Amino acid sequence: MFKRVLIANRGEIAIRIIRACQELGIETVAVYSEADREALHTRMADKAVCIGPAAAHASYLHIPSLLAAARMSGADAIHPGYGFLAENAYFAEMCALNGITFIGPAPEAMRLLGAKATARETMLAAGVPVVPGSPGVVKDLDAALAIAREIGYPVLIKATAGGGGRGMRVAESHRDLRQAFLAAQREAAAAFGDSLVYLEKYIEAPRHIEFQIFGDGYGNIIHLGERDCSLQRRNQKILEEAPSVALTPRLRAEMGQVALKVARHANYYSAGTVEFLLDSDGHYYFMEMNTRIQVEHPVTEAVTGIDLVQEQIKVAAGEPLSFSQEDVQLRGHAIECRINAEDPANNFQPAPGRIEHYHAPGGFGVRVESAVYSGYVIPAEYDSLLAKVIIWAPSRAEAINRMARALAEMKIEGVPTTIPFHRQIMGNAYYQRGEIYTNFIQQRLLAG
Repeated sequence: MFKRVLIANRGEIAIRIIRACQELGIETVAVYSEADREALHTRMADKAVCIGPAAAHASYLHIPSLLAAARMSGADAIHPGYGFLAENAYFAEMCALNGITFIGPAPEAMRLLGAKATARETMLAAGVPVVPGSPGVVKDLDAALAIAREIGYPVLIKATAGGGGRGMRVAESHRDLRQAFLAAQREAAAAFGDSLVYLEKYIEAPRHIEFQIFGDGYGNIIHLGERDCSLQRRNQKILEEAPSVALTPRLRAEMGQVALKVARHANYYSAGTVEFLLDSDGHYYFMEMNTRIQVEHPVTEAVTGIDLVQEQIKVAAGEPLSFSQEDVQLRGHAIECRINAEDPANNFQPAPGRIEHYHAPGGFGVRVESAVYSGYVIPAEYDSLLAKVIIWAPSRAEAINRMARALAEMKIEGVPTTIPFHRQIMGNAYYQRGEIYTNFIQQRLLAG
């Protein structure tokens, strides 16, 4: 087992990893930018190292600074969390060259599956059902127009290095495509340093279903059921739940086997997520694979009782998986609400500033993952996520009631947050019946 782990991240995921390490008896090293000098993760770790100025490219994305911090602190492993460098194969290789274990999959698997267009090509070759679209990267507008003419509108332009809805645009016509293609390229270049995009047929009102998979270095690979991530705004998830009310036991088993096929094709180990679109007729299509731990991993932990972050660390240290497919049993229902510093009344504008008062909800079946506190100043340079409220209950209806109670109890004063918006979701009759899809928020909550 590792002696000391450096967490190459910030916010709630850094704290989540620190806690997992503490329970395993591993020392932790936090890194922080100048904007995060007072951040909670720097206080909870055994050691904290400043790695640069506020801009992410000069700190959390600056590989030389992270490696220098690891060497200086004596860390023998690095956990990347999610976002930033979590799916960067070059970073994983540089860790290995410096004698540091990267807690995640092999660089080869990251390259094969992490780049969305490459993953799409790979899955086509493997016989996995994919959304109709371009076979790989679309190099110019003329090629994009030709592909859109072939598959039909509407089409979705997606960044191959993308995530979090960035570098993604919908086009309804040739005219739309001309603008959307260039806009997606610009946004992708700014967000990921990579302007490459590909095209998919835009499926109307699908569900976004993802399967949590886990593998070790001994050829063992299992799945831990699905998460329904259909509630999204601007292609970014805001609420996730497990299991999905849309999946029958037969469909769950079938999609789970396809997810494992994806992972085996890449000789995958560590935590990963295989994402599908599920249409209203029950047809599913591989969309992409995330080669890291997900923001929404706690809902899977809640219904399986398995600590995914600890398992990541153990597998990276050379241990076999501590559970088998037969050990994975889904119990009850879990919901996660992402609480962001955004103003729902002002088109969800990010709202950095000082938190004057913070109170987390509690009670049976309530879990909160957060890195904020009363007096904390939210930096303007990073993601607006403040906290995740995770609820477990024996049934979905009970989970919704418990989440409504927890959101009413939660207090964040000083900045606008999405708490009122999540309370609106919990009270929505369509949501309560499970009639959700990826443009649900736009059509059911914001249409008026």
